[in-house]
Amino acid sequence: MMRLFVAIALPEGVARSLAVLQAGVPGARWQTREQLHLTLRFIGEVDGRDAAAIDDTLAAISSPTFSIELKGVGAFGGKRPYALWVGAVANQALHHLQRKIESALQRIGLKADGRKYMPHVTLAKLKGTQTSRVIDFLTDYALYGSSPFTVANFVLYSSQLTPNGSVYRAEKSYQLD
Repeated sequence: MMRLFVAIALPEGVARSLAVLQAGVPGARWQTREQLHLTLRFIGEVDGRDAAAIDDTLAAISSPTFSIELKGVGAFGGKRPYALWVGAVANQALHHLQRKIESALQRIGLKADGRKYMPHVTLAKLKGTQTSRVIDFLTDYALYGSSPFTVANFVLYSSQLTPNGSVYRAEKSYQLD
């Protein structure tokens, strides 16, 4: 069994700009450079046969390259925040690619992702963090914005859960037109 997801890898310059934000929140487990990505679709646990079908269907997706930028910060969890993230500027091409991936995966039998797609990069997982410290972080970095970057491919990643967090490995990259 493999745990899979589809994402956009971040260029070095963007990852470095995110690393500057990763401090000052007690109880935050900051994502490593290797863990930073913009998720397009979480797939979950699949066997080898399903992984091969996923690879085949992703390889058949045709979509143009596009430019995107990250902007703003947020937290998931409301009154009990469990993650900090950086958002992406609204982008039709990104949503188009995400919908193509979603519909292609549904056509081969994967269940629909029931959540509304919200493009983001997870910066940290939180455990026992005071809400006031999260609010301070959100206030301090509300105006964060990355440089625009070109998305020329998307990646199928495997994820292995460990006591020190998830270890991600790029399994296959798919070029955009």
